[in-house]
Amino acid sequence: MNPLDETEIRTSFVNCSKGEARRLNLPKGLAELPWDALDFLGWRDPGAPDRSYLVAERDGRPVGVTLRVPNVRRSLTRTNVCSFCIATHAGSGVSLLTARRAGAAGRQGNSVGTYMCADLACSLYLRGLKRSALVSRPEESLTLDEQIARIVTNVDRFLDQVLEAGVPA
Repeated sequence: MNPLDETEIRTSFVNCSKGEARRLNLPKGLAELPWDALDFLGWRDPGAPDRSYLVAERDGRPVGVTLRVPNVRRSLTRTNVCSFCIATHAGSGVSLLTARRAGAAGRQGNSVGTYMCADLACSLYLRGLKRSALVSRPEESLTLDEQIARIVTNVDRFLDQVLEAGVPA
């Protein structure tokens, strides 16, 4: 992913108002992030534990979405799989993150959701730069480049759903 500055991130959001985008908390150490190891920028809001944000490149420009995280406790004995990077986590390491749809559909209350790494560090898990607490990552037959392509495709599909103007099927 290409490095982004504060203005690029704030203007990229498609499912919140400009005022909300101006007020959201950006990730700490933005300039020091491992941009070359990121397939998308994702972070939890330290000031609001039920909010997360995702910014990905689409057609050469950043597209950002605000996400909600439900307050659900999960069993530490169960494992869950992220639908973006296929990382396996115990307990609350995977969360259902929901995004209000863009435009009129979102203003009417329509949203879409996906199960993904609760800390939104999918790119780092994929590359082995971060490890799941209690569970090891399964071996895959795909090459790293193929796994990266899969995560980008999965993020694009999710963003397609957020940007879709119609009511969910």
